[in-house]
Amino acid sequence: MDDQGCPRCKTTKYRNPSLKLMVNVCGHTLCESCVELLFVRGSGTCQECNTPLRKSNFRVQLFEDPTIDKEVEIRKKILKIYNKREEDFPSLRDYNDYLEDIEEIVFNMTNNVDLENTKRKVEQYQKLNKDTIQRNKIKLTREQEELEEALEIERHENEQRRILLQKEEHLQQMLKRKNKQELLDQLENSHLPASILLAQHKGKTTQIEVQIEKARPTVTFSTGIKMGQHISSAPVPKLEEALYQYQPVHIETYGPAVPEIEVLSRSGYLSHVRATSPQDLAGGYTSSLACHRALQDAFSGLFWLPH
Repeated sequence: MDDQGCPRCKTTKYRNPSLKLMVNVCGHTLCESCVELLFVRGSGTCQECNTPLRKSNFRVQLFEDPTIDKEVEIRKKILKIYNKREEDFPSLRDYNDYLEDIEEIVFNMTNNVDLENTKRKVEQYQKLNKDTIQRNKIKLTREQEELEEALEIERHENEQRRILLQKEEHLQQMLKRKNKQELLDQLENSHLPASILLAQHKGKTTQIEVQIEKARPTVTFSTGIKMGQHISSAPVPKLEEALYQYQPVHIETYGPAVPEIEVLSRSGYLSHVRATSPQDLAGGYTSSLACHRALQDAFSGLFWLPH
């Protein structure tokens, strides 16, 4: 980041941390001061590649590499034209080919590869698919509006719920304050023992808490669990089942009996097999296993059986 700077005035982020770099469609960078100076009339050419530019099209550089900003901007423009969806194609293969075409166009335009033919290809596609592009654009706008409407409804419901909970909390505080004040008045004026008054106060407090709990609005989370719902922490009952018994797989080779894995080393079969390295062992490979499988392949079908 420290060596980022304006190629014209040579000001860098290291010398001026508040330096604001701007980038245009050509992907070359200028600082905000140089943009104001060079494009005072609203348009001009790039100092690097002489591409005609407009001041209004400059935007703040977001990435350390300005080429990425260029690619992001090009991709936005291309996806407004190539806006078909999977359901618009007869098969998944056709849709994947369509996505590959988009990536090729974005790459070519970002890196100035076969630029004229690529632009001509985009213009031709836009002309041939004008109705489809417009229809999908309207569909996308409608879906965005529906999403915004759903989010607004959810925000409104959350606000109403917050206000309701606030009112309930205020009411609870008032009831508790009133109950506490009544206890103080009784302790001051009543001739009954304090222990009886405290017991009466405790019973009344319990009744108030029960009333508050009944009047409290039910709030259900997206998991289906209601606010305040008790979730049992008891362990799940264990099912008694018979333990799994491994049965070795028997492979019929129609040939001589293959020696067991345990005797391969003693019988000399591993003399010409590559020894295992620590990396092989970590991956589950053993010399005995590889040799056993090779013997199975070698012995298979040696005994001819007529059908």
